Amino acid sequence: MHHYVSLPPADRVWHSQSFNVGTAGAKIFSGPAAEEFGYSVQQATNHEGKWLLVSAPWSGFSRNRKGDVYKCPVSGSRNSCDKLNLQDSVSIPNVKNAIDNMCLGLTLTRMPADGLMMCGPLWGQKCGTQDFYPGICAKLNPLFRPQPAFSPAVQTCGGPMDIVIVLDGSNSIYPWEPMTAFLQKLIPALDIGPQNTQVSVIQYAVNPKFEFKLNKYKTKDEMVAAASSITQMYGHSTNTFHAIQYARLWGFNQNNGARSGAAKVMVVVTDGESHDEAFRDTVIADCEKQGITRFGIAVLGYYIRNNINTENLIKEIKSIASLPTEKYFFNVSEEAVLSTIAGTLGNRIFNIEGTGKGGDNFKMEMSQVGFSAHYSSQQDVLMLGAVGAYAWSGTVVHQKGSIVDILPFSAFEGTLQDRNHSSLLGYSVTTLSDGHTEYFVAGAPRSNHSGQVIVYTFNAQKQSAIIDSERGKQIGSYFGSVLCSLDVNRDGVTDLLLVGAPMFMSELKREEGRVHLFSVTKGILNEQGFLEGPSSTENARFGMAISAVPDLDLDGYNDVVVGAPLEDKGKGVIYIYNGEKETLKKQFSQRILGSKLDPQLQYFGRSLDSYKDLNDDTVPDISIGAYGKVVQLWSRGVASVTAKASFNPNKINIFNKPCNINGRKLTCFTANLCLGAAFRPKNPVGPIDISYTLTLDADLQASRVTSRGLFTQNNERFLTEKAKISSASLCRDYQVYVQEAPDFVNSLSLKVEIEQQNADVNPVLDVFSPKITLITYDFYPSSQLDNTHTVNAPLIPPVLVSANNRELSFEVVVKNKKENAYNTQVLATFSSNLYYSSVFPPETDGVKCTSTQTQTVTCQVGYPALKTGQEVSMKFQINFDYNFNELENKAEVTFEAKRESNINFYVADAATPVVTAVKTLDDIGPEFNFTVKVSTSNFPVNLLYLTIALPLTTKGGNPLLYVTNVDTQGGSISCDSSGLVDPLKINGKSYKQSFSEENLRGIEKLDCKSAKCNYMKCILKDTEIKSAYFVKVKTRIWSGTFLSVVLTVSKPGEKGDVPVGVIAGSIIAGLLLLALAVGLLWKVRVCLHVSVLS
Repeated sequence: MHHYVSLPPADRVWHSQSFNVGTAGAKIFSGPAAEEFGYSVQQATNHEGKWLLVSAPWSGFSRNRKGDVYKCPVSGSRNSCDKLNLQDSVSIPNVKNAIDNMCLGLTLTRMPADGLMMCGPLWGQKCGTQDFYPGICAKLNPLFRPQPAFSPAVQTCGGPMDIVIVLDGSNSIYPWEPMTAFLQKLIPALDIGPQNTQVSVIQYAVNPKFEFKLNKYKTKDEMVAAASSITQMYGHSTNTFHAIQYARLWGFNQNNGARSGAAKVMVVVTDGESHDEAFRDTVIADCEKQGITRFGIAVLGYYIRNNINTENLIKEIKSIASLPTEKYFFNVSEEAVLSTIAGTLGNRIFNIEGTGKGGDNFKMEMSQVGFSAHYSSQQDVLMLGAVGAYAWSGTVVHQKGSIVDILPFSAFEGTLQDRNHSSLLGYSVTTLSDGHTEYFVAGAPRSNHSGQVIVYTFNAQKQSAIIDSERGKQIGSYFGSVLCSLDVNRDGVTDLLLVGAPMFMSELKREEGRVHLFSVTKGILNEQGFLEGPSSTENARFGMAISAVPDLDLDGYNDVVVGAPLEDKGKGVIYIYNGEKETLKKQFSQRILGSKLDPQLQYFGRSLDSYKDLNDDTVPDISIGAYGKVVQLWSRGVASVTAKASFNPNKINIFNKPCNINGRKLTCFTANLCLGAAFRPKNPVGPIDISYTLTLDADLQASRVTSRGLFTQNNERFLTEKAKISSASLCRDYQVYVQEAPDFVNSLSLKVEIEQQNADVNPVLDVFSPKITLITYDFYPSSQLDNTHTVNAPLIPPVLVSANNRELSFEVVVKNKKENAYNTQVLATFSSNLYYSSVFPPETDGVKCTSTQTQTVTCQVGYPALKTGQEVSMKFQINFDYNFNELENKAEVTFEAKRESNINFYVADAATPVVTAVKTLDDIGPEFNFTVKVSTSNFPVNLLYLTIALPLTTKGGNPLLYVTNVDTQGGSISCDSSGLVDPLKINGKSYKQSFSEENLRGIEKLDCKSAKCNYMKCILKDTEIKSAYFVKVKTRIWSGTFLSVVLTVSKPGEKGDVPVGVIAGSIIAGLLLLALAVGLLWKVRVCLHVSVLS
């Protein structure tokens, strides 16, 4: 029976730089970088061809930032794009459009029936002198021309407004010039005009009078000139309430220019308490009935100059102002600073003028609708993020047809707990589905400074209801700024929500970025960790863009591509992650560097789209935005290559030796190897060019030191060949001969390793299919063996020793009474006054004797196996001499028969990469961990001794290794590690280690000869057959020992000693110690010695 084992490919995938997104033949389009060309990209098709639509939201820079969209042809050789010139075609009728900085194309999203939509969230609308930013969006027809634009939050500007300013001109006002200066600053801030705002000024002391009426001046310039020429009337009384009543009756009178339906605003400016306060309640009540909004301004200069208490004055002016008082009451310390409140007063009036209502809390005026967008096909609803709504708390707008639903502040208020009105809810939006109910998701990356994601739906009353929310775990990470929902297994149910936190800081204070995974159950999010991406040593902003790919590798599961535009020193990198069942593999299958495509690329991965197949090979292709460029990569077909083998004969018979190899009769067999491939898609990809390596007597992780089998083709255990593999199997025969070896019990294996010859061609080898296949081939009749073997070696008497005959002869008979005994040996040991001469066995019995040690002879009997019932005899010839130094004249000879226990010994994981760096003397250095593995074969062993030698210090006394832990995983193995593990108790207290200068030049390896070793002894008891036993040792490398080295570097025409810092830590068991010098590499190895005794 042949057994097949395949090596899981996950460890290799982690380091994969190439899979089925090809980099050869990449098409790169260029555009104006200053216009932010490449900020967003979308794949599109129409009857004219296939295109990339690329946004440039700063198009027009530096004159303006109107924004625009470009179309780039995918087919053909042209790599330039055409500007669509859309910015002047996007407007809302019957409002004053402000498009100079609308950033059209900041959002570019897909719509039904392969449609597209673009948004300019900074589109402005003028209301009077004020600019709102409600945002604008427009769909594009198949020819990429804009449809009628829409703005769900467009404002209804306030109607006409009549303003009457009542000025105190009494004697206490001094100086007068600040009063006119106040008017000259306030009037220009108003939208003066017959259809907009009219202003009248009334001055009073004892009696009021018009300075000019509402319909007197039609322009700002005329009005400002008139205001600047007003002179103070003077008077000993301040009849404020008579002046207010006069303004109510005559200032807002239609005969004096007042307009029916116009908002009425009165501004009262005075510096003293009135002399007619008795009329206050009546006058103010009349103003309320007439709907006059009142601002009260108290000038405190006269009171302060004369040391008069201002309490009563302030109380009176507050009674004049509308409610709430804090919005309509002002006070200034003196006349000279009166003009400083003109701007604030203008803003307060703006709320009335622009919205027709009082107050200064913005709702949708600055909402920037369209900052993000997502279309839900399940409910035919367009989601639009509005980050500026409700004073930057943000909200989401739902639009279905002509029906617009702007979610109120109260919908998210309790969940956001937005104390500073800056959550930016709506920064990103998407939907989730359980197959029946659709859930809406909005990101708020500044919520509570750490970011938040909110899931909500609508109840039967069509009111929003919060289902779940998740907060980020790090301040400033921008958690929730990017959202991507993923149906992995393509069953119509959302399996995962990916949440980007592109500004997540690593421990090294770099913006590494992070992408969190959440599984979804009825709208409830359950965190499943995060994707493994860039190194934490540099800025990357991993997760700045995330895009779902519809089954990139054609395995039936949807996949994901993630951008890290700041990685590789700002060049940018993208990562591919593949779906699996209902989740996503957290290790990337492919990492593509923008610098490898074009050294001039910057911010590669800032935007992504991967929705369509653009070259008609049924595989979706990936489009990537960069700074001023867009890159189109072509995906390729996938091939999975499998290896199978059969053997003739079906088992190895070591007693049958039909082959003549180099004059020797040896056992041999034929291996028939068959290679086949499965392709995705089935047509038209294939065949695939591969190379494969065959290795004999190896397992998946290691191989025997000496192979029991060799290929007759090259007399080696390795054989590498090339082949072109199609869906039909390709079979080849290989003859193998079996060498004489002590182990004919354990199966002989054939390992097949497959690699692609050229990774840039189509199709590409599937990284998730096994690349290594192990096929085992049994010896006959190993399956029938048990563990009982009895041998009989009687010594034939008599033995005569005399001075005349200086030779001793012994006849040893070995008989196997039960099953075949493999690797049977006879050991003869004798005293020092005897000398081994020779042995005379029959050649047919397969006896081979060697004497490698003094006073010991080892003979293999019946090699390779002593068969059942077989008897072998041998005659030992031993010379002797009389040794008068011996106390007794005697000779000792001992014979022992034994068989092989088949203990296999390995050092596993002996070279864990050094990945940390030394920071302080308290930190010993990087970790170095290794595992010693002892595996038994078909025979148990009662007692086994294992000794591990650890080079802990150099010859000069500098420390090399510091043991931190020894783990035997319990069971039948125990080790004496006393005095070895953490002898300095560094885990519990600080310790300082001194280092002395020592020259390690010329030392190729640090072992027990070149360093000082400590020994750890382990005992294995009662081992089981075909079992593995492990000793795991954790150590740290003392980096200080390798802190520096002086190297001589030769340059043309000069010589000199150059001190060079060395990367901390020698490389143990094969790792390299790198000296950072030109053209020079210094190698030092520290060797672990392990001995085993059975």
